[in-house]
Amino acid sequence: MLGPMTVGTAERGGRSPERRRELLDAADRVIRREGPEASMAAIAAEAGITKPILYRHFGDKSGLYQALAERHTRRVIDMLRPEFARAMDDPRARARAAVGTYLDTISAHPNLYRFLFHRASAEDSRTHTRMTAVVRGVGEELAAVLAEEGAADPVRAQLLGHAFVGMVRAIGDWWLDSPGLDRDAVVDGVADVIAGALGA
Repeated sequence: MLGPMTVGTAERGGRSPERRRELLDAADRVIRREGPEASMAAIAAEAGITKPILYRHFGDKSGLYQALAERHTRRVIDMLRPEFARAMDDPRARARAAVGTYLDTISAHPNLYRFLFHRASAEDSRTHTRMTAVVRGVGEELAAVLAEEGAADPVRAQLLGHAFVGMVRAIGDWWLDSPGLDRDAVVDGVADVIAGALGA
């Protein structure tokens, strides 16, 4: 009886939050190194386990994708939220700060960004749903800030919030795929569009 009980305990311990973090760290390393087409076999090898065991920790491949999405989208949102909340008399300056923060974040980890927004979202419908919900949530959060500050009525604030987020994400894709484009020129251009839409 002691043998099976010990094995069961070890398996449960292997699914601990600490072990999940170690496996996600391994996935991060492989994706950063090999790019968005990194294989699940390579991630498992980096972690020193087999693919079935890797999937077991997350339920399946979709679970792994979603865990990576949760980890990295939370980091991006945590970096953007202070820029949304920053009190500034100049809307353009705040827009510039937020857009610059976003571009700096995705350019620091371009392979992870492409993996999550392009490969994982395309391969797995649940991850796509999760990423869509995250983007929509950021748009709603920005809309709430605009409405609270009186920058727009509630309906227009929602329109602008989602439009700004969608625009910045699309421009981020374009900028990553266009080496040589000046980062500050892109930030200034986007900030001009946002400020113009806000009538600033």
